[in-house]
Amino acid sequence: MEEKELKTSTKQRVVIIIIAIIMLGSIIASYAAIIINGGKSSSGSDESGISEAKILEYENDYNAKLAVFKDATKSDFDKFVAYKSEIKAYNETSANTGGVQTQDLLKGSGRKLAEGDSDYLAYYAGWCADETVFDSSFDDPSDPKAFAKILDASLGMIEGWNLGVEGMRIGGIREITIPGELAYGEQMEICGGYNKPLRFLVMVVAKEDPIKTLAEELDTAYMKLQYAYYGIDYDAEM
Repeated sequence: MEEKELKTSTKQRVVIIIIAIIMLGSIIASYAAIIINGGKSSSGSDESGISEAKILEYENDYNAKLAVFKDATKSDFDKFVAYKSEIKAYNETSANTGGVQTQDLLKGSGRKLAEGDSDYLAYYAGWCADETVFDSSFDDPSDPKAFAKILDASLGMIEGWNLGVEGMRIGGIREITIPGELAYGEQMEICGGYNKPLRFLVMVVAKEDPIKTLAEELDTAYMKLQYAYYGIDYDAEM
């Protein structure tokens, strides 16, 4: 398995800042509307700025898209989940000093990812040296029944990840170990500290329909739902 770095890219940081600014501006606008309207939102909803009925609408939309996504990715899930037993504790010191390490668990039959290639999607599970899963595509890391999300590599990946997937073939599954300096380093605390090594189980798939479109629709529905939980009606405000 190959080790990767978890540093955030400049593109990721820009996107995060833009989203934060949009959310802040929307929240300010929503509260301004509430004040102007004497404590009621501009749409006549409760003090949160969005009605419970609208929140339920966003929840139903997200759940409907999630159900379709789970059904469409079942074949990939069945292949990937068979390797869940690989998610186990590892030696932190060795992982931090051995560079990016990779091990192919399943050889893919598609095209090979070249250096810097980001034209693919990936199912994944990432965990710490103590076996704690910090993120994954699973709906439930401890007892997965389906995938709930997929990663779009074109949005920007950490250096260690990019090094780790190089040479993989579409459809393949690889275990990648990434030293802390090639992960989040000093930029972010993870796994109980800074410069912590990370390990990933990764399956790369082609960035094609129907999965590509379903993933984009699911991400959008999720974003709208999160905005709703913050009292913002995305469709009305954006």
